[in-house]
Amino acid sequence: MTIAPFTAHALVPTEHASRYLQQLCKHWEHNLQVTFTPENGTVIFPKDARGANHPGDAAVTFDVAETGLEVRIDATSTEQLEGLKDAVARHLDRFAFREGALTFDWH
Repeated sequence: MTIAPFTAHALVPTEHASRYLQQLCKHWEHNLQVTFTPENGTVIFPKDARGANHPGDAAVTFDVAETGLEVRIDATSTEQLEGLKDAVARHLDRFAFREGALTFDWH
């Protein structure tokens, strides 16, 4: 895996962090490399996913926190980073539809 120089992280406020982490990981484990427990998970997005041509693979890490779900994205290009920020937010919002749109304050 190539070193990922582009990083973003967010603490997504929710009382259901473990549930959403597990749903996301189970959803993506059908076609991506995924490891997870109820407390943390990692999903590897290949550099050529969906026809892309990024310099290297990206990793998205999820950790259950006291006040929500911590999300960290390590990417190899700004395009890959922005695409994954959007994909993670869309998927989490889909699983959290009962809560309404979740807050993503990316840093």
